[in-house]
Amino acid sequence: MPSEQTGLYTAILFSALIFLLIVFGLIFLVLTYNRRKKDHITEKQTLQKEHEADLLKTQLEVQEQTMKTIAADLHDNIGQLLSLTSITLGSITVTDKKTSRKLDDSQQLVRRSIKELRQLANLLHGEKIIETGLIDAIVYETEWLKKSGNYIVNFDNSVHEDPSPSTDKDLILFRLLQEAINNIIKHSSATAITISLAHVQGDLLLSITDNGIGFIAEEVEKNGMGLSNLLRRAKAMQGEIDIISAIGNGTTIAIKVPYP
Repeated sequence: MPSEQTGLYTAILFSALIFLLIVFGLIFLVLTYNRRKKDHITEKQTLQKEHEADLLKTQLEVQEQTMKTIAADLHDNIGQLLSLTSITLGSITVTDKKTSRKLDDSQQLVRRSIKELRQLANLLHGEKIIETGLIDAIVYETEWLKKSGNYIVNFDNSVHEDPSPSTDKDLILFRLLQEAINNIIKHSSATAITISLAHVQGDLLLSITDNGIGFIAEEVEKNGMGLSNLLRRAKAMQGEIDIISAIGNGTTIAIKVPYP
């Protein structure tokens, strides 16, 4: 009997050990599967983000190339036609003072058109205008805006020295500024615009504030009215955009991006 009981206990113990091994083995397999599944999902998400970033970068490059082509056409073709017009007007000789004065006025208008056209071509050719840095590009944009006579424009710059330049980010930030100003001109009925620039703890902070009619930000974001370009371009730089607005209280668009 003792030997039979010993054999029974041994069999039970052996069976328990096997059972425990099976249980631990199953737990290990489940944990391994879950870990691999999680790694696979993470890898898939990473690849998706990289794909979206590459696609976004390509779209922005195509847009920039299109604007560069338009700028070249404006400068080379239309600019040349205006120059020929100016030369033609200058070659006309008249004796009548009234007619002569009108010709002079026409020449001045053509020269002014040539100058404005060149400035517009520079604004479209973003890479050219940011050659001297983002701060100078913003100043150039504000001067262009002031010429309309429709807005009081202030540029509050607390970046006294340019951080190490990042040409790609400078260009995208400049386009963000232009897009925000374009939205103000089209929708806000504003009379004053303030642009602020700061560099804080490795982030560049750009804000555009107007005193216009404002809007309900949540509804505009939901309907994608004019803000999709801003959000898309900011995303390309791993940046953030905060839109603060209320009916009758104007709008502030605050952009924060790692810089450089």
